[in-house]
Amino acid sequence: MKPYSAELRGEVLAACDRKEGTRAIAARWKVSEAWVRRLKQRRRETGEVTPRTRASRKPKWHAWSDWLLKKLAEQPDIYLRELKVALKQEQGEEACLMTICAACRALDQSRKKRR
Repeated sequence: MKPYSAELRGEVLAACDRKEGTRAIAARWKVSEAWVRRLKQRRRETGEVTPRTRASRKPKWHAWSDWLLKKLAEQPDIYLRELKVALKQEQGEEACLMTICAACRALDQSRKKRR
């Protein structure tokens, strides 16, 4: 979700400065009352009203994604639990089955069984 614009934030704070009620302000601009309260609090405590930037983070499996691709290329019908054991032995990393599954999905790798 994108942060609210600086223009909207300015209008909301201007309405707050005119002593309009939080509920009325939230209804007029279709924002939550909690957001209006947090915006006022943040301006009061820090003096800033700009949206905070989020630090992007890499998933846990990103460090061993090349290993995973190589392992899946060598043995495409490997079970997740076998990948988990191999990951611990070969890379010294521990990951739950869902993390390994999420990595496979993100890397567009399927683990099809041979027929």
